[in-house]
Amino acid sequence: MKLLPFIAIYLSAFTVLADNNIHQQVTLKGKWLVEADQQVMFDPQTSALKLWRGKLLTLSDGSADKSQQKQLHIIEPTSGLVEEKSMLMTMSSQVKASCFSSYLAGEPDFEALAVDPNNDKVFIIVTEDARNGDELSSACQQRFQHTGSTKYPTLIVRLALDDNNILSMTDVRPLQFDASYNVGDFSNDGIEGLAFGKNNTLYLGLEKDSKGLARIFSLLLDDNFWATDEFAPVIDTEVLLPTFSQGNHPINGMDYLPKDNHPGYIIAAARNDDQLWIIDLAKEQPTKVIAMNFLAPVNAKNNECSDWEPIGNTSLEGVAVANNNIWLINDPWKAHYIENAKCPANDDKYKTFSPLLFSIAIDKGWLE
Repeated sequence: MKLLPFIAIYLSAFTVLADNNIHQQVTLKGKWLVEADQQVMFDPQTSALKLWRGKLLTLSDGSADKSQQKQLHIIEPTSGLVEEKSMLMTMSSQVKASCFSSYLAGEPDFEALAVDPNNDKVFIIVTEDARNGDELSSACQQRFQHTGSTKYPTLIVRLALDDNNILSMTDVRPLQFDASYNVGDFSNDGIEGLAFGKNNTLYLGLEKDSKGLARIFSLLLDDNFWATDEFAPVIDTEVLLPTFSQGNHPINGMDYLPKDNHPGYIIAAARNDDQLWIIDLAKEQPTKVIAMNFLAPVNAKNNECSDWEPIGNTSLEGVAVANNNIWLINDPWKAHYIENAKCPANDDKYKTFSPLLFSIAIDKGWLE
């Protein structure tokens, strides 16, 4: 009993009850993503964002329009213009011969994206929810039944650009969660964030576990990682995530922010809360919470509306660290996106589930 006061003090020093402990409050103005025909981007269900060669890459999930799936879309961040030519995914003979070829050849639910820090022609993506896809063969089911989570394994997929700029799924491995992690088996509650940190460590953000809590795992992608197609066991980082008095508070996108002489930070987007979490990988400081409000631009005729309208449901799902700036993109929630429309001039943009791009300057105070 005498230990309880000490434990309470220890926990209060290293955890954040995020209901009232907000480090910063900001309002961000967005820009609609526009395609080459000057129309807003149609139903891409953007579920990732990363900086690449001075531009941004995004990825569509399995609920996007078929015309947007299985490709990396290239965005000019200043204008929000989506390049007409995207990078379409093909499959290598090795992936075609794998246990997962049928699912990956169909409409896989790809989530999250990371660019290999050693080779910008290599990308990592991950699948989230395969319960509506083709089942594994009996032999493959037996081989990959101990996922520690879903019946159909979560898959980490390597993409590579060849000399002819053909993007191919070159390798695939299923992820394995230790049973003690209590990850659970839920629809659309899997890995939604990827980010490379130091020393080829890949961080994986789990939306929420069986207790409704976000988690961050890690994998070491060394030179031998793709030499096998067996399970890739992840490790729980046990970073100090914020706590809440009630409700579900998942993370749905993230990137890595380096700091000299330090393991660095994970910048995570908490979709339900309209928050950024600044997560210390050294586990020395509690997570800082940045609360955000969002505005959508309005181009209305006859001044019938103001130039900006607030967004009630943004649903962030992509985070990209770019020098001194962070780019954010949303994944329009089809059931509620149209509810955001205040001005008739934006009705069609919400009805076609066009995403918005936002940016926020990195504050050095986040890392102190």
